[in-house]
Amino acid sequence: MKGNNNILERNNALFNKYEALLKMIQQGENSQFIYSFSCLHPYEKSEFFFLVDEEERLYMYRFLNSEEMAQVLSNAESLKHDMSIVFKEMPSDFAREAILKMSDDDATYVLNLLNNDQKSEIFNSLPEQKTNELKNLMSYHHETAGSIMTTEYISISPTMTAGDALKHIKSCSGKVQTIYVVYVVNNDNELIGVLSLRNIINSDPAQRISDVMNSNVIKIESFIDQEEIAHVMRKYDFLAIPVVDNYNHLIGMITVDDIIDVIDKEANEDYLKMAALDHVSDAEGTVINRATKRLPWLILLTFLGMITATILSSFEDTLAKVSLLAAFIPIISGMSGNTGTQSLAVSVRGISTGEMKKKNKFKHALKESTSGLITGSICGFILFLVIVIIYNQPLLGLIVAISLTIAMTVGTTIGSLIPFFMTKIGIDPAVASGPFITTINDIVSMLVYFSLATTFISSLT
Repeated sequence: MKGNNNILERNNALFNKYEALLKMIQQGENSQFIYSFSCLHPYEKSEFFFLVDEEERLYMYRFLNSEEMAQVLSNAESLKHDMSIVFKEMPSDFAREAILKMSDDDATYVLNLLNNDQKSEIFNSLPEQKTNELKNLMSYHHETAGSIMTTEYISISPTMTAGDALKHIKSCSGKVQTIYVVYVVNNDNELIGVLSLRNIINSDPAQRISDVMNSNVIKIESFIDQEEIAHVMRKYDFLAIPVVDNYNHLIGMITVDDIIDVIDKEANEDYLKMAALDHVSDAEGTVINRATKRLPWLILLTFLGMITATILSSFEDTLAKVSLLAAFIPIISGMSGNTGTQSLAVSVRGISTGEMKKKNKFKHALKESTSGLITGSICGFILFLVIVIIYNQPLLGLIVAISLTIAMTVGTTIGSLIPFFMTKIGIDPAVASGPFITTINDIVSMLVYFSLATTFISSLT
């Protein structure tokens, strides 16, 4: 709780700072605004910029330099603002200078958010070499290594000495994203080694790079999915990872800050899919778009729900004779859905993190089923006691307890197996969503419950 209070206090302090900046704009305190804004962290600059209205942003264009604007735009990914609106109101020369100051991967991300006319205008204003570099990065398939890498890295020759390498790093330090990881390439630009800045500093200045480099390079190809890259970087605790083409030529690198964005994006995407929603946030798009994205799943779930309704109607006579049966329908179907969703979450997480690749899937499903059996038996026993005490109906209590045990066991089994089936047929396992699992479990649990009740109907009445 103390940690939450600290976060709240920091947020309050930050927004007080933003209010003070807005007041400076409104009162025309130009010098004070320029100084105060320059003291902000780059993320805070971006957050403030996208919080204010167009009128305030137009004011800011008069006083921000291209370096600050580049910082603002570089943090746009995490803030998810409509970039086409910003570039429409921004002076074209200012936009050009800001793009030139940005790293290639950040500039590529921003350009991909613009409409075609805006992209063309930007490209026509940039130097030809820069335009070609950005177009090349934009040509890679979305969410692959090529689409999130930067071409601003340091590479050195194996014949260099450590002293020469340090001089080279110093001369390149202002043009690259990170100097802490240095790649070694041969004359054909093939990646043959890697070493850290610390390795170079701690080496004898006369020692050759080929003697101190690590030739066992962990690398990725440009077509690798970004989620897989996140697993590799987390596994090896990398600050950056090199990207190569099919011929082992070094073409770029991906830094840890980009991977943090990927992890956040993938987690949000999986979370939305678990709720049977599209990967696009509900905060985006029009009301019609939101409804359109949800309708396919909801229509499917509606038809699946009709199966449950059909089952209930087929046992209408049983319900008419023992109306008390209806009181326990929400408990049995709800608990079955809950356990299924829990099991689903464990399986989807295991698949997404790669942990399930190392485990026996049958053993995992067996463990989940056993867990469902144990929890179902305990919950069923508790419910049995409640029914006996309150309603004095031991047979009804037994039917409800057995139904609940079977429903929770089947629920966990289905929840653990469906993600593996989805993966097998090439569908994102997160699509095996909570509502989907819950509806299937409703069908199974109601079928078991009323079948048992019908079997013992004579004893119940």
